[in-house]
Amino acid sequence: MADPRLFPSGSGDDRREPSGRRLYNPYQDLNIPYKHIYDLPTSPEFLFDEEALAQRRSWGENLTYYTGIGYLGGAVAGAALGLRDAARGAEPGEPAKIRANRVLNSCGSSGRRVGNTLGVIGLMYAGIESAMVAARDTDDWINSVAAGLGTGALFRAANGPRSAVVAGAVGGVLAGAAAAAKQLGKRYVPAL
Repeated sequence: MADPRLFPSGSGDDRREPSGRRLYNPYQDLNIPYKHIYDLPTSPEFLFDEEALAQRRSWGENLTYYTGIGYLGGAVAGAALGLRDAARGAEPGEPAKIRANRVLNSCGSSGRRVGNTLGVIGLMYAGIESAMVAARDTDDWINSVAAGLGTGALFRAANGPRSAVVAGAVGGVLAGAAAAAKQLGKRYVPAL
């Protein structure tokens, strides 16, 4: 080790181990405030205080979240359905290559179809819910139920008005049940 009298450091950082040896600090001669470079704030930054008070995602984050969750969940569920269909369609005495090809084709086809369907449903739900929040200027369960109603009705609108009404009712009930479950979870499940 170099003698500190011959090579003085400008930082004044003279930490020592319990054995009495001085610890090596690679930044001691740079004389830069390196600790301030990495001292980032942990709280979110907002332009206005009103934005900081709102505890919800923005419409873009909402759109990305629901679309992504819908597609990913649909792809996994569709792949599971495809695996079931491939297992049912397997013939005795079939080579392993043919079985593997059947499984991959079936999982990919079903996963893509169900994933795209649920991704579109998530996209419509997020768009309608964000529009309701912007129109009503409040975020409550009514927005979720209205978004479920609108999503179900829009998704099945091409099949006729009766199908659109039934799908809208199913979507509203599912969204209401999800909103109620979320409130029950907030109230009765302890925060981790």
